Amino acid sequence: MSRWKQTFAAVWFANTVTAIGMMAFLPFFPSQLEALGLTDKAEIATWAGVLYGAAPLCAALASPLWGALGDRVGRRLMVLRSMLAITVFVGAMSFARNPWELFALRIAQGMFSGFVAPSVTLVSVLAPAAEQSRVSSRLGTSMVLGAILGPLVGELLRAEFGIREVYLAVAALSAVSAVVVLLFAHEDMNHRRAEPEPGERKRGLGALFGDIAELRGQDTLWASIGLLFWLQYGMGATNPLLELHVRDLGTSIEGLEPSTGALFFTMSAANLVAMPLWGRYGDRLGAFRALKRCAALCALALVVQALAPTYEWLLAGRVLFGAAMAGSAP
Repeated sequence: MSRWKQTFAAVWFANTVTAIGMMAFLPFFPSQLEALGLTDKAEIATWAGVLYGAAPLCAALASPLWGALGDRVGRRLMVLRSMLAITVFVGAMSFARNPWELFALRIAQGMFSGFVAPSVTLVSVLAPAAEQSRVSSRLGTSMVLGAILGPLVGELLRAEFGIREVYLAVAALSAVSAVVVLLFAHEDMNHRRAEPEPGERKRGLGALFGDIAELRGQDTLWASIGLLFWLQYGMGATNPLLELHVRDLGTSIEGLEPSTGALFFTMSAANLVAMPLWGRYGDRLGAFRALKRCAALCALALVVQALAPTYEWLLAGRVLFGAAMAGSAP
């Protein structure tokens, strides 16, 4: 096996295992907060949203810093850094005694554990030019598999051992992923970005604002960005509260976690099935028109979920939402 194929296989495996681990605990923050002593429903809902969103927000803020460091020391080291950070901070969540400690660990996890961007860069720069875009898209399947399998794995672990043991299991999976990358992934350090000239550093911020100014008249682009923002907002605002919504529909305590996991599983599966269909639809009608229809279907799916009188209606809304959200990818 060539070096780039071995690296891709190692990174794909590590990303898949890590993504499964991350999605094993994210849907179940409300139950964890109740285990920490919270009883007020509004307080639980607020904390669930804060905990769910803290890590992605911090990861987005830290990503440029890690990207610049990766240009200097290599992307393989950045992948290892992120997976070891998940091992440490998610493992420590098992010992959190209150929501504030859990919140602090989620912030630390977000700051140090962004593994997708360095993984994509690591495998794409090592692959032959003709394979680079294909390799990047194939690596994206690891996140889809994580979204599909993670909630099911998390529910099984919670039912058998408990929530604290889920965090330890996720930490162990991430540690295994780091070992796989360490042993089997390679990097050509000649692909590191050259050190910028002093003049380039000074022009960097000005060039950024110049690029933004050039987009001033691109109404379609700005409308697309706005639609994508609200689509992601709709998903991010509802995901942390699904477990509470399932409970409000009268689901028994014993069936709460399996029912919540099924909502995440079916949405991700529908997303995976619908993605190529949206791609062909966008090629035929244009990406922006497809995105507008995607947004309309997502809005309908959110209304169905909000007004669902039974769990079956909620499940149908999640399937529609997953299929519709696939339209935002092309």
